[in-house]
Amino acid sequence: MKKILVTGGAGYIGSHTVVELVEAGYEPIIIDNFSNTEERSLQGIAAILGREVTCHRIDCTDVAALRKVFEQETGIAGVIHFAAYKAVGESVAEPLKYYHNNVGSLVALLQVMEEFKVNKLVFSSSCTVYGIPAELPVTEQTPVQKANSPYGNTKKICEEILTDLATSGSDIHTIALRYFNPIGAHPSAKIGELPLGVPNNLVPFITQTAAGIREQLTIFGNDYDTQDGTCIRDYVHVVDLAKAHVVAIDRLLTDKAENIEFFNVGTGTGNTVLEAVQAFERATGEKLNYKIGPRRPGDVPKIYADVTKATEELGFKTTSTLEEAMKSAWDWQMHLQNTSEQV
Repeated sequence: MKKILVTGGAGYIGSHTVVELVEAGYEPIIIDNFSNTEERSLQGIAAILGREVTCHRIDCTDVAALRKVFEQETGIAGVIHFAAYKAVGESVAEPLKYYHNNVGSLVALLQVMEEFKVNKLVFSSSCTVYGIPAELPVTEQTPVQKANSPYGNTKKICEEILTDLATSGSDIHTIALRYFNPIGAHPSAKIGELPLGVPNNLVPFITQTAAGIREQLTIFGNDYDTQDGTCIRDYVHVVDLAKAHVVAIDRLLTDKAENIEFFNVGTGTGNTVLEAVQAFERATGEKLNYKIGPRRPGDVPKIYADVTKATEELGFKTTSTLEEAMKSAWDWQMHLQNTSEQV
């Protein structure tokens, strides 16, 4: 079984990818500092797989600690790099924290990868690099624009670092996956999105409101140029997204990838925030208490993916519907409630 190092592997997308890697015949090795997740994610992974997955509790900005992991875990075939802070609002308030962690961890990781001659990397990027696009849907050729936040800028800078590395003659081959909006949870309801404190993302706020943890959901703005006035996003089931990482690692390990490649990972369909709320209500039978509030600074009015390249070159397509993703998110919320694990 080929070892795949998964940084941030105890997090939301990372934990689902770890499960999919095992099911595809790989041996994932997790690195996580647990700054934005909890021990229960490892317990959930173990419950799904019927065994524990190796986890090193270190910070990815620590070169010496990374080096120690590469020394201990001989034969690492590739790396999937998730470890990053991702709250847009927090990045505006604490930009240095985001540049140090998001950019610093990538640089440290690349240095150690070169040192140990590990040359396959899947990088967790974001559709935020497209900014407010002039045309929709966005393709991988859509111009990368000035970021709306320090968080978005860290993803843009990381992509530039990886591009510079690819043109430098480095042996490292990278596939950067530009995610759209990951939602949902594993069908077992044993792992899912676990925000610490008040959620920054829509779906955990929806599920926590439906569960009575939050009093009301606020939809930020209903005067955008969309069918119902609310923002449009491309909501992709997290299990589909996790599977895209396995496909990307497969491509790298069979030497089919160029020095650097970029792929959108979305459904190819845009849904408004109100449509997402209605899909949740249809999927669960729960009525949601929500109100319309003012626009939120920095929100992109509408964005969704053209997924032609991922379909044709990776052979990858999403399979889950918006309703299925919403139902899985609700099942996960109910699991948290029933096991009294959520504070």
